[in-house]
Amino acid sequence: MKLLPVLILFLYFVFSGQKTESPHGSDFKVTCSTCHSSKGWEFDTSIYSFDHNRTKFALTGQHIQAGCRDCHISLVFSEAKTECNECHTDVHQSTAGLDCGRCHTPASWLVNNIMEIHQTSRFPLLGAHRTADCSDCHKSETSVRFDVPGVNCIDCHRENYTSATNPNHSVAGFSEDCSSCHPVNSFTWTGAGFNHSFFPLAQGHSGLNCTECHKTASYADANPDCLTCHQSDYDNTTNPNHQSMGFPTTCSICHTLSPGWKPAAFKDHDNESFPIYSGRHNGTWNSCADCHTNPASYAQFTCLSCHEHNKTSMDNQHDEVGGYSYNSTECLRCHPRGNEE
Repeated sequence: MKLLPVLILFLYFVFSGQKTESPHGSDFKVTCSTCHSSKGWEFDTSIYSFDHNRTKFALTGQHIQAGCRDCHISLVFSEAKTECNECHTDVHQSTAGLDCGRCHTPASWLVNNIMEIHQTSRFPLLGAHRTADCSDCHKSETSVRFDVPGVNCIDCHRENYTSATNPNHSVAGFSEDCSSCHPVNSFTWTGAGFNHSFFPLAQGHSGLNCTECHKTASYADANPDCLTCHQSDYDNTTNPNHQSMGFPTTCSICHTLSPGWKPAAFKDHDNESFPIYSGRHNGTWNSCADCHTNPASYAQFTCLSCHEHNKTSMDNQHDEVGGYSYNSTECLRCHPRGNEE
């Protein structure tokens, strides 16, 4: 009988050192008294003081009314899911992405700012797209699926592309990127604004109809060479006569895009023959005819038409120059750049 007190004391020390394992998991740090009272282990709403907003998932909107076990299926609270689609059925079936927060708030499933939301998507709604019905682009079997055929123009407007005849887009091989010609913020297909910067349609080339240069159904056939459109201008010009003088057919050597072909300036004259746009002769002449008095041949020139009044002075200055002769050819031979020396 003397061993019984010793055994009881031993068992006391053994079991008093053990703790009951928490059903909420080994890493649960909240004290029991936060949710439970001495009434029992049932959740006691009268003493509940746990602040859920201090966790990674603050309770706002409709989540405030949710019961704990709606989200905490298991008593191990750390196992609760935090992503929307982990608790809510995705009625859009992944056609709007998995982040419900892009469109919805915890307050309601209703969406009142769909236009604003769409502007941050990969296809902002501009021009006529702002007034389009959702189903015009999202052709799905239900009103809550948002399948899209694509975000390129042709994905929705292939019929417009293939049916266009003025000009015929298919035959001409036009780009299927409608925005290269049609402003995306426009409400009509007219008023095309094709970026024609590779051949600027400015000044004399502005206001032209496409067919004036594009003679065939294939727009790629158009030749950008000046003579393609301006052969008659070249042939009929007589002052000076371009044909007889063998002028180059690259009009841009002398002409700009200014209407009427004027002003014209052969700037290569300085390097190819004689400086008239630089040096001492810059600004001293009014027209080609000042030096080229024979309109049939620009190979002929005269210096004396301007320097005739200097003959006596020139003779005196050149009195010690051997072989000196007062004529245009000799002037150029000694003064090829128009300088005094």
